[in-house]
Amino acid sequence: MAVLSASSSALIPVPPAAVGPACSLQRSGSLWQLGIEAQELTTAIGLLAEQLEADDDDTRSQGLAELEAALLAEEGNKAALAAKADATCWVIEHLRGQAAYRQQQAKRLTELSRSDASRADALEESLVLVLTRLQPAATRFSFPNHELTSRKSQAVEIDDEDALPSEWLSFATTSKPDKAAIKEALKAGRQITGAQLVSRRSWRIH
Repeated sequence: MAVLSASSSALIPVPPAAVGPACSLQRSGSLWQLGIEAQELTTAIGLLAEQLEADDDDTRSQGLAELEAALLAEEGNKAALAAKADATCWVIEHLRGQAAYRQQQAKRLTELSRSDASRADALEESLVLVLTRLQPAATRFSFPNHELTSRKSQAVEIDDEDALPSEWLSFATTSKPDKAAIKEALKAGRQITGAQLVSRRSWRIH
């Protein structure tokens, strides 16, 4: 098991039976020293966060155990516990901000990808249109570095879907629980098989 120490950016191994060393922030020290200690704490917690998202269950469990041990080690030291909890909040805010940024970038890249694909399709259609006008009977075109080939296929085009007889229509039905209605019924005291009302507390970092 490893614990977080404000004076070290690494996870310090200790014997299983030992209690982790307290995170001691020297309030009488310089602001520079306090800043370094806070940065080291944040770095150590960031490393634990990487363990928490691992695919391996054992690695995730170990990371969670180390974080719990690091916080519980400061149970009697409010200042040190607050420092570690605050550093954890910094990491959480950083990760969420990074996730939001990457989501925006993913959306932007998706739009760029769609635009590139659309332009490529339009350019290909124009090229084929010009070449087939010049050589209407051609089914293949060869160039110095590329080859443009074609194959014949058949597809159904629907001119008027409403005019189709029902025998040529397929139907699909889907269902999902009406959670809003179920919630109101459960709150009113009704018993619904397969559903229950649970109370949760949500937390938010400010």
